[in-house]
Amino acid sequence: MAAQFETQWEQCLAIIRENLHNEEAYKAFFASVRAGSYQDGKLTLLVPSHFVYEALESDQYFDLLKKILRRIYGPTIRLGYKIAVVKTKESETHNDDNASIRLDAQHRQETKQEPDFDSHLNPNCTLSSFCPGKSNELALSAGITVCNHPGHSAFNPFFIFGASGVGKTHLAQAIGLSILDNDPTKHVLYVTAYQFKVQYTDAVRQNRLNDFINFYQSIDVLIVDDIQEFAGKNLISTQNTFFHIFNHLHQLGKQLVMTCDRPPVELEDLVPRLLTRFKWGFIGEIERPDYELRKGILRSKCKKEGITISEEVIDYIARNATDNVRDLEGVINSLLAHSIAFNRPIDQELATRVLRMIVKIESKVITCENIINLVIQNFGIDLKSLNSKSRKKEIVQARQAAMHLSHRFTTLSIVRIGEVIGGRDHATVLSAFKKVEDMLQTDPNFTSKYKAVEMLLTAKRD
Repeated sequence: MAAQFETQWEQCLAIIRENLHNEEAYKAFFASVRAGSYQDGKLTLLVPSHFVYEALESDQYFDLLKKILRRIYGPTIRLGYKIAVVKTKESETHNDDNASIRLDAQHRQETKQEPDFDSHLNPNCTLSSFCPGKSNELALSAGITVCNHPGHSAFNPFFIFGASGVGKTHLAQAIGLSILDNDPTKHVLYVTAYQFKVQYTDAVRQNRLNDFINFYQSIDVLIVDDIQEFAGKNLISTQNTFFHIFNHLHQLGKQLVMTCDRPPVELEDLVPRLLTRFKWGFIGEIERPDYELRKGILRSKCKKEGITISEEVIDYIARNATDNVRDLEGVINSLLAHSIAFNRPIDQELATRVLRMIVKIESKVITCENIINLVIQNFGIDLKSLNSKSRKKEIVQARQAAMHLSHRFTTLSIVRIGEVIGGRDHATVLSAFKKVEDMLQTDPNFTSKYKAVEMLLTAKRD
């Protein structure tokens, strides 16, 4: 006999089906969803894939789902998800704890907030899905502090800056989700600077400016994305209004988080008093992802999408898609689509075809980082050893090869090459050049490894 919560979910499905007026959409996104458990006012739905989960959480379907759940389960219902393989309506649901993806941290805490308040946060942008690395470790550390002590730390405001696609928005939204998870009663709002400008203009046109300001002054955590959109001599009134909102929230100990494509010092056409406020708290930079972080992001994306890609292909993508996280995610999405459409495995040939549509492989500038990564891979050592004081033959030879290749393939000075590779001086680098030339004439093993790196670099340059 079905439990009551399962029967209630069947009632929900019947109402959803009736209200959708789209049988194909119902079959695609709702028919396979089952009620997994119900405990302490929280309903956990079993969904067959991450794709279905994202559909349920989308603006297109979530409002309908929320209303129906409240009608059937009551106004205090909370919702969580678990991805599991669902056989049929009549059969048991298989849940492999090692393979299933838990989404409890992304559930909507509906009941403890005002019903009509929408934080506009993307439930996928969680701290657990944010890949840490050297390029973002300082900003991430500060962000975690903000999560734990919103409005009551030295990181208020928290100003995150960096190039497009490096993860600023993800981190900002993850902070909002984490704060909500810790305290669902807080009013957390994510808004882009462009949306704020449009809302402000509409409020002035409709003579509702006081309502606009009162709403924003009621927020506990305000996250403003792309703050550089406020810059402009024709936006002085928008800037002044935001200044007063900023002041009000800051004085009340409310948390402000902002993202920008540049540091405050480079922002132009902002009223000075607002620019000063941006510098009050913590300014954290997220740099372009380095090689190791790029590989980590690719592995994480593959795991999320449930696809398997060899380390060789991941390495190839990480070495060529170097600009930002969005490119990496775009490559994985495109690889998955091509693999399904053409029924073929994801190999390096397919990766090359997809990469050429997303990044300009031919125009890639070879950097010292590229060379070092290829050297440690082909010479069988690690980065720490390469930069150490070790005098082991294999480590010394790899270090010397990296110096020699950097001199050939980059525009770095001899002094700079020494600084980057192990902190060596000018004389050591010059000595390395001579020893490499000698080994290329007398040491076949060294020559083989050196030529392998040279071939990869030549292919990258050509």
